[in-house]
Amino acid sequence: MINKRGQMTIFVIIAMVIVAGILLFFVLREQISFQVIPEEFNPVFDNYQECIELETKAAVDLIGVQGGRIYTGDYVQGSDFAPFSSHLNFLGFPIPYWFYISGNGLVKENVPSKNEMEAEIERYVEENLNENCNFDEYYSGGFWVELSNPSANVEILDDLIRVNVDSNLVVQRGDESVRKTDYEIEMQSKLGKNYKIAKEIYNYQMENLFLEGYTIDVMRLYSPVDGVEIDCSPQTWLVGDIIDELKQGIEANIGALKMQGDYYNLQSKESEYFIVPVNVDEEVRMLYSSSWPTKVEISGDGVEEEIIVAEPVGTQAGMGIMGFCYVPYHFVYDISYPVLVQIGDGLEVFQFPIAVIIDNNLPRDSDVASVIEIETEEEDNICEFKTEDVSIRVFDNELNVVDNAEINYICFDKKCRIGETENGEFDGMMPSCYNGYLQVRAEGYEDKLQLFSSNEESFVDIILDKKFEVEIEAKVGNNLLQEGEMAIVSFAKRDEDVGVTATLPGFSNIELSEGFYNVSVYVYGDTGITFPASRETKCFEVPKEGILGFFGAIQEECVEIEIPETKIEYALIGGGEGEVYLLKDELEKGKAVVEVNRLSKPNSIEELQNNFVAFESMRVNVNFENE
Repeated sequence: MINKRGQMTIFVIIAMVIVAGILLFFVLREQISFQVIPEEFNPVFDNYQECIELETKAAVDLIGVQGGRIYTGDYVQGSDFAPFSSHLNFLGFPIPYWFYISGNGLVKENVPSKNEMEAEIERYVEENLNENCNFDEYYSGGFWVELSNPSANVEILDDLIRVNVDSNLVVQRGDESVRKTDYEIEMQSKLGKNYKIAKEIYNYQMENLFLEGYTIDVMRLYSPVDGVEIDCSPQTWLVGDIIDELKQGIEANIGALKMQGDYYNLQSKESEYFIVPVNVDEEVRMLYSSSWPTKVEISGDGVEEEIIVAEPVGTQAGMGIMGFCYVPYHFVYDISYPVLVQIGDGLEVFQFPIAVIIDNNLPRDSDVASVIEIETEEEDNICEFKTEDVSIRVFDNELNVVDNAEINYICFDKKCRIGETENGEFDGMMPSCYNGYLQVRAEGYEDKLQLFSSNEESFVDIILDKKFEVEIEAKVGNNLLQEGEMAIVSFAKRDEDVGVTATLPGFSNIELSEGFYNVSVYVYGDTGITFPASRETKCFEVPKEGILGFFGAIQEECVEIEIPETKIEYALIGGGEGEVYLLKDELEKGKAVVEVNRLSKPNSIEELQNNFVAFESMRVNVNFENE
């Protein structure tokens, strides 16, 4: 009896397995094919396989040159505050920045993950495979081809990319038809490896800011930042020249950077300075071009729109006690520019851009990298909430309308771009703010700041002062400047932080508008004054060492100071100061002649000191002539 029950149990199990197998066959029969593909059909399926390889190759190439993105997203414009748009245009490819500051001052980090890269390759293959795969030669051979929408799965490895495509491809010829649904390819590619190297370089930059470090070195090597010159005449620099030299220095030095690896040979021991301590086994290049969006702003005493003047110390009464003149200077730089990092041997490249930012002579705070943009209605985003209707009209001094005037609104520490005038008017929206300032700029006019409370006012007229280009000529004692002489001519608008300076000879053309000006002229000439080398002893009172110093006991310490021989190349030989109102009719003539008295050429420190004392009572005349 027991044996019969056991036999029946076995029969039941066998029957269940048979039924399950039949059901499984019918469920999966669309996916399982026991059909052997006839040889005459193979070229059609091989063609489809080649199409998958081609589309995968195109996707991999594109994602490499576009920073890990095929679908790069919307382009967002930069601003005067931050010159970066959301993408760096490199040889026609819009490459999204991995890190940058947006036009409205928000930190942006856009580093793709490997999963995102795989998903974008999958999408690219799915969207382009059937559209680009050509079966025309097979149609003419009597084949009929039916395709379903493909579904792709991509896996990125270090040196390999695996792609599985599920696509129902049916090929028919005559009475015979063949179906194939699954395709697999493996493509040799360093995309995964290069992406890993890119992430290592990016992470090292975000933690150590090595690009900012090299930039500060370049800034101090190529530009005036801090220093002291032994001289009694002002030091002058052209802002345009400083910026050009700084860009060229950055371009050369960034291009010389290399990672630790064996893809180069060092030319000298000094070249080790350019080696970044990130170990790689692929070639890495760093690129910057002076033609790319770059911001260089210089501030400090003596910095004007087009020229920088550092005034000497020791030129006043009492200079004889000091014994010499010197020119100290300290300038502050804000620098922003992009660097493109390229990994690969040229046949296969992965590249991404990153913003380099120097703020007040210092690298940006590395903690900024951890800031994530949050789209909330915070007060910091006041520019995004334009709630007040305003009407702004812009005129020149003769009440002619000014077109294309750029209008910004400054509220607290935020500067919001409002728009531009059309036919002299702007009608639109701006943020609500009490005691904000309208900033209006237009080509050929002085910038204008005007107090405006947008929560109380809705209409305003703004008058801009037209600027005229004027050539400055200096006469010293009724004679033009002689060879070896130079003049610094400054026009500073009264009650305004606006001034321009001409340096003669050389930089003689400046722009002026109608109004009251304080005018100063300093004329310098060659001198033979030489300070001989000297030594002197300086003594100081310092706390005593040990317990006595703790209770306030002091002692005298003396040091020997050696002053080397110093020659004063230029000394004050003329000049004057005065006030003048410049009329529009005068400025239109295009040439201003400043006339000052000449002083005797000093041959000693005492005579040089006397010249500066005499300068205090000297005046300047300004006459205009037609060019």
